[in-house]
Amino acid sequence: MGDKIGSVERYTADQIQVITFEEHVRARPAMYFRVDKGSPELPTEVLQQVVWDALHHSDGTHGQISVEIGSDLSFVVEDDRRHTADEQGRPLPGFFDSLLDQRRWAPAAAAALSVRTVVEVWLDGRGYRQELAKATPVGVWEDFCTPRLSGTRTSFHLDPSYCGPDEAIAWSLLPDELHGHECDALPSPVTFPIRDLRAKVENSAGE
Repeated sequence: MGDKIGSVERYTADQIQVITFEEHVRARPAMYFRVDKGSPELPTEVLQQVVWDALHHSDGTHGQISVEIGSDLSFVVEDDRRHTADEQGRPLPGFFDSLLDQRRWAPAAAAALSVRTVVEVWLDGRGYRQELAKATPVGVWEDFCTPRLSGTRTSFHLDPSYCGPDEAIAWSLLPDELHGHECDALPSPVTFPIRDLRAKVENSAGE
């Protein structure tokens, strides 16, 4: 504890702990995803916040997105939001000098709870791909050609050692369950495809 001066407690520099964004997300997930570590709803809340971020443009409109659920703890969100770019039209480095756009905290916070994240950014016919461990780049991003003019596709593999053994993304999700009802952006109501690959695996196992 620090020294008290009057009724105010004073701390020395040695007593102040500076933590990274990634450490803060993992220590206080409820500040980002509304529920704490150990909640069975955490994977679904992570997906919901990433969807909300992807869907809402800064001009107050809804964008075009799609969602793919690969397993109980993995999902992909694709959107048409344009990544911030430099004068040459290349992506500006974002969180941790990665392809996670600095304007978008939700994907960065989701990456902090993931063992692996893969980000693809499309800008005017050029694509950029990068893999991250948690929110930290594994290496520099790779360039590739794409017909897409703009958008981002991000896949998240949530950390099974962080999430509890009984935690999983909810089944049979509908767009309004991920989007919420309190939004007044246009057009509304909004709809977007949600593809749950777990259903195919379950059906195959039952055949």
